[in-house]
Amino acid sequence: MPRGLRPDYPVRTERLDLRPHRREDLDDLLAFHSDPDVVRYTPWPVRDREQTKATLETKLGQGEVTEPGQWLVLAVVLRETGTVIGEVLLKWASDTDRQGELGYALNAAYHGRGLAAEAAGAMLELGFEDLGLHRIVAVIVDGNDASVQLATRLGMRQEAHFVHAAFFKGEWIDDLVFALREDDWRTHRATESAPARA
Repeated sequence: MPRGLRPDYPVRTERLDLRPHRREDLDDLLAFHSDPDVVRYTPWPVRDREQTKATLETKLGQGEVTEPGQWLVLAVVLRETGTVIGEVLLKWASDTDRQGELGYALNAAYHGRGLAAEAAGAMLELGFEDLGLHRIVAVIVDGNDASVQLATRLGMRQEAHFVHAAFFKGEWIDDLVFALREDDWRTHRATESAPARA
């Protein structure tokens, strides 16, 4: 069983590089951390430059996980321009039960291109292949239809709907729990990569 995770960076996908955050990412991060539409369903509030700078300092040390409870937090870089367009997160929730949690946020200017799915798919691969997880969940605020669609596209299935599960940004919200097991992930990935029949 792997004892933590520190990927070889950058983690490359077709169009993206995933890597630990750097201080020079500040302006790119601010572009979506300050956007009310982007942060509507995230755990953090709308942030100004100083608040984004402060949280960036924490992210600088989250390029590896060494024990359960920690989050791997990576910048999503559009390789073509070098711009940080979002971030993806993977929590090592439990060693004994081999559980993880997926999170993501993307600059609204880059929505609708499949980039979030590309980045999140790479994180699932890190979780299952490199960290040896058995099951990864995504906890989504009810009403966040884009995230529901993304989770479904990744092969995740809704397992729970918790009513008024949290007091979130001034109101009671429902949580939707989507999950993917390692065996289903392998089947889904094989199906996605299979050539189409003539």
